[in-house]
Amino acid sequence: MAGESRICFLHISSIRIEITGGQQEILNSQLRKSTTPVGLAKRARAILMLASGERFSKTSLYLGMGERHLRKWARRFREQGIEGLYDGKRPGRPPVSFPSSCIVLSQDRLRAC
Repeated sequence: MAGESRICFLHISSIRIEITGGQQEILNSQLRKSTTPVGLAKRARAILMLASGERFSKTSLYLGMGERHLRKWARRFREQGIEGLYDGKRPGRPPVSFPSSCIVLSQDRLRAC
């Protein structure tokens, strides 16, 4: 390889993440809550990392998230703000629930009245 020159292309993203102090506080509070869904916590951490100047490639590796998905969530954050980080409604049948007064637990079995 002596005498050969190498050209490296670095993908510079057109997506820039900037957050306000209020948004940063909300994202940090989501990370501190033990009741925050794992997916939402991952997306909050990603936005905080990107806003601090981390690259998409490093952030995606750190979080174990595909770079394509990371870019999707970053775009949603840019367009919708913090609301864009929440999961949307999914198609399909809604979960079935029983009235709480009608469920009896007996010997590790669920029995409806």
